[in-house]
Amino acid sequence: MSSFGGTSSVASGGGKRLEYGRTHVVRPKGAHKATIVWLHGLGDNGASWSQLLETLPLPNIKWICPTAPTRPVAVFGGFPSTAWFDVADLSEDAPDDVEGLDASAAHVANLLSTEPADIKLGVGGFSMGAATALYSATCYAHGKYGNGNPYPVNLTVSVGLSGWLPCARSLKNKIESSQEAAQKASSIPLLLCHGKADDVVLYKHGEKSADALKTTGFSNVVFKSYNSEELGAWVYGHGVAWRVIMRTCLTAS
Repeated sequence: MSSFGGTSSVASGGGKRLEYGRTHVVRPKGAHKATIVWLHGLGDNGASWSQLLETLPLPNIKWICPTAPTRPVAVFGGFPSTAWFDVADLSEDAPDDVEGLDASAAHVANLLSTEPADIKLGVGGFSMGAATALYSATCYAHGKYGNGNPYPVNLTVSVGLSGWLPCARSLKNKIESSQEAAQKASSIPLLLCHGKADDVVLYKHGEKSADALKTTGFSNVVFKSYNSEELGAWVYGHGVAWRVIMRTCLTAS
């Protein structure tokens, strides 16, 4: 495992320049077949996830675990925290911080842009990281960021654990805007996993997000739900159970 220092990044087309934290990289133990950028949740960092990802029996995947910028977050009353975008409520009903989402989606695309041409590229995450990963997938399908600038990376998969879908209300019009967008939406595999006892991002938000994706043309969506008996950890809620769902969901898929 290796890491490199924080970078200054700005969304394609302008906006605020953001200082991203340290990025941790888990090298594949076998032949390199895929690279996935994995995004942490609100208030977390890339280091904690890289340590877990290194233990998974997935030897052909290179994992890139960046750390979000520290910024004031509305859900914390404006208190600064590591966050991929500003959020007032952890659900698909919250107001959308398109500028922040675009900046983080562009940061993900930049991290993937130097990977070899024959490698499959993906993005996944937990909680707010899952929301950013799903937003990146919608940008890929639409061919554009929310600000209208072109999305440059050919994503082949997106994974969201205990998250939600930002900008769901405008997604249908974006995907129906062109035949190419509809084709990309129907072809990219999306895996969403959610615990029924999640006490932070409620289960209904994950379920509604999966339904929204399916009804807007993302036909290759798998939504997996887990209860306490299956995982043995959901009694602890959102903050602990990701360790179990990560192993259960990813290694079985």
